[in-house]
Amino acid sequence: MTEKSETDLLVEIADGVATVTLNRPAALNALTIGMKERLLAALEEIGTNRAVRAVVLTGAGRAFCAGQDLKERLLPDAPGLAEELRRRYNPIVRAIRDLPQPVIAAVNGVAAGAGASLAFVCDLRIAAEGATFVLAFGRIGLVPDSGATWTLPRIVGAARAAEMAFLGDTVRADEALRIGLVSRVVPSGELAREAAGIAARLAAGSPRAMATTKRLLAVSFDRDLVAALEAEATAQYGAGASLDHAEGLAAFLEKRPPRFTGD
Repeated sequence: MTEKSETDLLVEIADGVATVTLNRPAALNALTIGMKERLLAALEEIGTNRAVRAVVLTGAGRAFCAGQDLKERLLPDAPGLAEELRRRYNPIVRAIRDLPQPVIAAVNGVAAGAGASLAFVCDLRIAAEGATFVLAFGRIGLVPDSGATWTLPRIVGAARAAEMAFLGDTVRADEALRIGLVSRVVPSGELAREAAGIAARLAAGSPRAMATTKRLLAVSFDRDLVAALEAEATAQYGAGASLDHAEGLAAFLEKRPPRFTGD
């Protein structure tokens, strides 16, 4: 097991799973410039670590992430909003999307603003019973960002995404489950264990197959059926020639768990 601690960001790697914890509980894990830079660096490092096969993103304390630290925005040397998005938020969103490993958002509490956007861009979202999602941008005269206008309609559909974006109403965990924003809701005390269990199952799979599946799903809304069928065939050709596929077949025939290497 390896651990990294930068006070406001914790990274623990164990048994093929990297758990990244936003760690400013007193500030509801609101994002500062330094925190965003450390998060991006951590994601980039995880992406090149072959020992990591799944990622869990969560928050410390009673929040997942309250979004941007608004106190920082009031500082006289605060960068412009567009600059901050292009330099820090957008690279984080792209990093999560581009990671070869599947990413689970374990939403333990409030996910607001850019914090909600971070959850939306993850591959899987599970929530504690007390978790909430809110796009509060309109309350301060801003627009949804950090990918929310792209990810949210793809997750919950155009009508519900528009309602969340325009009205800024809080979506509680049970409603999030009903509309497909999350796939599971569990008691708060069981969230970490549930996320770890899902991550362990992902880590036991073929890294190559997981990465390829993630890429296919990421662009599925941008392709028609014919293009998707061809992309699947091309991907399956590569997967079928892999050592992981050979190992999977051997394990099936020998009635044992497979030992995938990603090759």
